[in-house]
Amino acid sequence: MKSILLRGAALLDGTGAPATNGDVLVIGDRIAEFGRFEAPADAEVVDCRGLTIAPGFIDAHSHSDLQVLERRPEKILQGVTSEVVGNCGFSPYPAAGDAAALHEFANGIFHGGGGWGWPSARAYLEDTSKGSGYTHAASLAGHGSLRIAQVGHRLGALAASELDALAGSLDQSLDGGACGFSTGLMYSPGASAPFEELERLCSVVARHGKIYATHMRSYSSGLLDAIDEQIALARRTGCRLQISHLQAVGKKNWPMQERALERIEQARDAGLDIAFDCYPYIYGSTVLTQLLPQWALGGGTDGLLARLADARERAKIAAETLAAFEYAWTDLSISAVHSPENAGLVGLSVASIAQLRSREPIEVVLELLAEERGAVNILERNQSEENLRQTLTHPLSVVISDGFYVNGRPHPRLSGTFPFLLGHVVRRFGWLNLAEAVRKITDAPARRFGFTHRGRLARGYFADLTVFDADAIDSPA
Repeated sequence: MKSILLRGAALLDGTGAPATNGDVLVIGDRIAEFGRFEAPADAEVVDCRGLTIAPGFIDAHSHSDLQVLERRPEKILQGVTSEVVGNCGFSPYPAAGDAAALHEFANGIFHGGGGWGWPSARAYLEDTSKGSGYTHAASLAGHGSLRIAQVGHRLGALAASELDALAGSLDQSLDGGACGFSTGLMYSPGASAPFEELERLCSVVARHGKIYATHMRSYSSGLLDAIDEQIALARRTGCRLQISHLQAVGKKNWPMQERALERIEQARDAGLDIAFDCYPYIYGSTVLTQLLPQWALGGGTDGLLARLADARERAKIAAETLAAFEYAWTDLSISAVHSPENAGLVGLSVASIAQLRSREPIEVVLELLAEERGAVNILERNQSEENLRQTLTHPLSVVISDGFYVNGRPHPRLSGTFPFLLGHVVRRFGWLNLAEAVRKITDAPARRFGFTHRGRLARGYFADLTVFDADAIDSPA
């Protein structure tokens, strides 16, 4: 087998321990030695003096479910060698029949067309393991996708037989290799699921000893209630709980983050296996339909368009959207649309578009959704820099991208998260030291999501390695 010697670097093993100087020997696809040792004479030598070697970075919250099958460069150029997909209730399986309902549900996040879909987690993971892409993929089974396969776009509580089938589908996904289960409780249809449904499904996750990752029901005024619900699920079922992209959204809610963290810490101290993740930006990104009351999406895109065409229903949607609105209209900008007619709006704030069209901002939102058949992506200012520092430096956090592809201008986190963390957050801001930042993107997510033989510089581990210049690394994204 081929031997490669990476010589003369600062070595960060991923555990948070300080760097040591030494070499790394790779034989085949594994780390054979690291530190100080006698190297084989026939090894290919790569001079790494002045550089740092770390385990390959792990993006523990990604939406590249389709792109991990392609040779897309956005992650590997950041040093990412593994990704956890299937987040926020969206997974590319199970696809029922012609998969049209699943496509309608997930394409806004997946940046997909009409030609994808796998019947099971096992089938999907078999395809990702064939090595056509650059990164190793682990997948969560998405609640929304599981529900779509059972009852389509129907909202509300399920009949007992339907819930049995849903639990059985999750059980099959976990048996088939899914690393856990995810919910998207601000997205239809998951938003309509009662606590009892989630409890049943989390019991399945607990029985498998895997992880439950949740995009909670609220990150704004309902943040504390949302956390309490998830903690109750973990307490009642015994599942391992990962709160996705924790933050307090909306300026008036920023002070709430301290209490949110206290609740998480108290649950951890009480014996629950709970942690969270966060991305290193104050702006987020999602689909525009998330601003709406999720009952408006009952019946999928056709149901939404019918309601927007009905004056009474449209007024009700507008009123409820405004009542729950936590932003300023200047804080929301369009990142992608479907039609070429509206392509010029990409990059503009909703406030600017309202001025251009001489319309109220809420009417602009509803008009765009009608014009684009719901296919609009946005960027939104979510949180304060002080709060961001608090979550990034918290001992229970791991750092993620939450990145996804769009037909327009994606959030810079898709291409920049990991060098931005090591450049801006570590070197420029000084919020974290380098070893701890690397731990949050290597060993910590590997342990959290059940990766074996990845995430550390250790003998016998896969040779997923990232080599970088700690004095220069950064992101222009």
